[in-house]
Amino acid sequence: MKVAIYGQNYVKDTSQKAVEQLLDFLSEREADILIEQTFLKTQKSEIQNSALVGKFNELDDSFDLLISVGGDGTILRAITYVRNLGIPIVGINTGRLGFLATIQTDEIETALSEIFKGDYKISERTLLSVETSPKNDDVKDTNFALNEIALSRKNTTSMITVETHLNDEYLTSYWADGLILSTPTGSTGYSLSCGGPVIAPDANNFALTPIAPHNLSARPLIIPDSTEVTFRVDGREDQFLMSLDSRIVTLSNTTTVIVKKADFVIKMVERLDETFLDTLRKKLLWGEDRRN
Repeated sequence: MKVAIYGQNYVKDTSQKAVEQLLDFLSEREADILIEQTFLKTQKSEIQNSALVGKFNELDDSFDLLISVGGDGTILRAITYVRNLGIPIVGINTGRLGFLATIQTDEIETALSEIFKGDYKISERTLLSVETSPKNDDVKDTNFALNEIALSRKNTTSMITVETHLNDEYLTSYWADGLILSTPTGSTGYSLSCGGPVIAPDANNFALTPIAPHNLSARPLIIPDSTEVTFRVDGREDQFLMSLDSRIVTLSNTTTVIVKKADFVIKMVERLDETFLDTLRKKLLWGEDRRN
């Protein structure tokens, strides 16, 4: 089995220990192990110089698995390597909440043993694809997002106006600090913190969630994921920010942003006894109120 390991390029004790556990497990099973080259540089010298470990700076379809070591943000960066290759992703959680990275460090050996036996399931996650008119080089190569695409103000405390069309039909103009278009996966991220709904991962929907709207009747809106959404931004500044998960680009107010469902999915590996509802209860502490 050919396995890629990816993590953030800073030293963290929990990530170091997780990598050591992974290497012990994978080497015992004679897996072909490659660590992302920048992440490899953060590891101990014995790992960097180990004959058992190779390095990569891009992936191809010869890989069987990518193991992400970190939190959900690490997985969001990992998908820029996976792209449309269909490589399943395993998330080892050394971060905080971990809606995607659900395997804890004390479960690594047990979880990977199950995965190597084929005792796992795949959760296919929808992505957003974005185009700009005129075209922008910063979003040409990585024009997709797993969690959300957010439009927000830049260099100002004033609101922006986001004119929004759904399938070429005018919806409304949001007066707000910004606007989020979220996938079901991203519904537990930025959108949730702005009052958006939680959406089950297998739902065929997107969510439009305004950020601090001034038109008080503006509320989150659920739309079919077959919808093409068009945005035009206006404001006191000549530019605005667009984020694709953790990647941010600056666009001119003359730019039209077109977002639709991407033509590929990300495959997340889940343990057989793992469910989205169980994850919600654990991560959001549902039921922890003593009245329950």
